[in-house]
Amino acid sequence: MGEEAAMAAGNITAGKTIPMARFSAQARLRALQADILELILERDLVAGDPLPTESELTAALGVGRNTLRESLKALQAVGVIEIRHGFGMFVAPSNFEALTDGLTFRARLSLRHHGEEAMQLVDVRQALESGLVGAAMDKITPEQLAAVEESVERMEASAAAGEPFIEADAEFHRRLFEPLNNELLISLMDVFWKVYRRIHLEVGSLYAVDLHETAALHREIYEAVASADKVLAAERLNSHFDGIRSIIAQTTA
Repeated sequence: MGEEAAMAAGNITAGKTIPMARFSAQARLRALQADILELILERDLVAGDPLPTESELTAALGVGRNTLRESLKALQAVGVIEIRHGFGMFVAPSNFEALTDGLTFRARLSLRHHGEEAMQLVDVRQALESGLVGAAMDKITPEQLAAVEESVERMEASAAAGEPFIEADAEFHRRLFEPLNNELLISLMDVFWKVYRRIHLEVGSLYAVDLHETAALHREIYEAVASADKVLAAERLNSHFDGIRSIIAQTTA
């Protein structure tokens, strides 16, 4: 069987045939996007650097202008390049918005089907934080430790006033892991927090949590870190994530 015949046969599913032209167009666009990425790497471009003009790219890649523009828009959507109308195209800075949007949608969708993917997000974040808290404790300075406690105090003050403190909660976790100087980790944590906030709003639990209990748990995490007890710090972080799982489980049962 020839290559084209095999591709056509492989695209007959559930009694429907995917038109060869459509399949081939999608494959060509994916290949072109890969070529653009390779061009960026080969030219050693970094975030903020301008890309070649459309005319230069069409000549270098051997494609038409409309096909090129379609691929560029796809790369812009996933945060690889930035198109500034009137100025040109640039390698985009680190941008996790596309990841945030994708994970938020998947988590919200899963809430209608037993919350499996929302739970998986909790698993990933728990693995990151409980697994790295010991390394963060090794590097934390007295000033950084004081900043962690300041976040706890903000949470306690908000709890006493009966006010939610999701921003102070997120700040606590960022400050706890800042000693690692790992920008990717902090960015991923910010992604998780944005997703969790949307989940809380989706299930109506943002104002239903026990504020005093949550603040007290963060105080206990801080105390474990302050006493240099890595095992206890990891255990208390795990308890925090068990609480998040409980909220998701109650709303998807």
